[in-house]
Amino acid sequence: MATLITGANIKDLCGKLAENSIIDPKLYEKYHVKRGLRNSDGTGVVAGITNICNVHGYLLNEGELEPIPGQLIYRGYNINDIVENVEEEDRYGFEETAFLLLFGHLPSESELESFNTVMSLGRDLPPGFVEDMILKAPSKNIMNKLSRSVLALYSYDDDCESKGLENEMRIAMSLVAKLPVIMAAAYQVKKRVFDNESMIMHPINYEENTAQCILSLLRPDRQYSKDEAQMLDRLLMLQAEHGGGNNSTFTCRVLTSSGTDPYSAYSSAICSLKGPRHGGANLQVINMLDNFKANIRNWEDEGEVADYMRKTIRKETNDGSGLIYGMGHAVYTISDPRAVILKKKAFELAKGKEIEAEFRLLETIERLTPEIFKEVKGSAKTMCANVDMYSGLVYRMLGIPDELFTPLFAIARISGWAAHRMEEILTSSRIIRPAYKAIAKEKEYIKLSERK
Repeated sequence: MATLITGANIKDLCGKLAENSIIDPKLYEKYHVKRGLRNSDGTGVVAGITNICNVHGYLLNEGELEPIPGQLIYRGYNINDIVENVEEEDRYGFEETAFLLLFGHLPSESELESFNTVMSLGRDLPPGFVEDMILKAPSKNIMNKLSRSVLALYSYDDDCESKGLENEMRIAMSLVAKLPVIMAAAYQVKKRVFDNESMIMHPINYEENTAQCILSLLRPDRQYSKDEAQMLDRLLMLQAEHGGGNNSTFTCRVLTSSGTDPYSAYSSAICSLKGPRHGGANLQVINMLDNFKANIRNWEDEGEVADYMRKTIRKETNDGSGLIYGMGHAVYTISDPRAVILKKKAFELAKGKEIEAEFRLLETIERLTPEIFKEVKGSAKTMCANVDMYSGLVYRMLGIPDELFTPLFAIARISGWAAHRMEEILTSSRIIRPAYKAIAKEKEYIKLSERK
């Protein structure tokens, strides 16, 4: 009689799988394998060339890495200059940033006006889409719903497989416009089905830009201040692009290199961004902050904060990972320009409000982390706060639910993904295919009747 694979024996089967799958870490050194496509000094293996973005955090000085203040360059323009000019003119900048990434140059006034109109009118979802794709199949996780919805839009597009650049741009602009609406609808359905709360579906206001649209669709009364909308706009600008080597962008380029359609490539990039080692990191910072708030009596007492941080690094508190989330970056060393800009703007908006104390606690954690890591771990590695250190708390300050932190990241990053997809189409004719060293020994086949 056949033995069913059930909970009773699945543990044994998985144990055998582990025996046949686990690889001795020493073998990576033996065969000179660059795990995670990283060099031994932590830098990324160069796998391509891009004209879209430069993420700069160190100099190579006579063979040694020399830390420098971080720089983030979009299409040749420093993100600091882009943000500063938008703020000097007291306007919104995400649409301009998306245009720059997609088309490769700063828009003129007429070009930006036209692009804004395309964004506004492009927010409409196909007839029946919300009912068929979101209401009938609710999800506890909004990132999964975003990915599924983007993939589903393929079925509503009569020209989804055309290979022309103009068609690629049409689809890219459509998704930049539609993702905020999909996210808001998915969240409202999630509230009703899984949280037993009221579901409020607002109609689209075509006069609103992306940041305004997000706040308007999420809030029951649709009300928001200019400061709030501009704060969200700045965060979208900062998260719109980060080079070709980050996990989700590389995922998009890998799928693009295979010749697949744009909806499949962008849907897969969203799945990548969902991971807690990538786009989900801001939520880990918030969870850590909640843990610190609950276990530190006096947030202003640096000694008490430092003691709890030592316990956290020793894996005695929080989630037991030994990590201070929001600290450190694969490229940035002295500073992450996104974190510097976001921190400054956030403190301006939080000043005098109850949430200011939480920002100050994060600032204390940021300042103490390098010296405590050196004390506990003996590590003198240059370490700075990354954008995730403050982005989650900014979202909370804006009244945005925790489960939307990573989806908002996707809304910002879709313009960067699209730029890289089109660059891959224009400049590369090879499928991306790295090699893996096979170490399994050849075995003699055992007949079924002779197996134990």
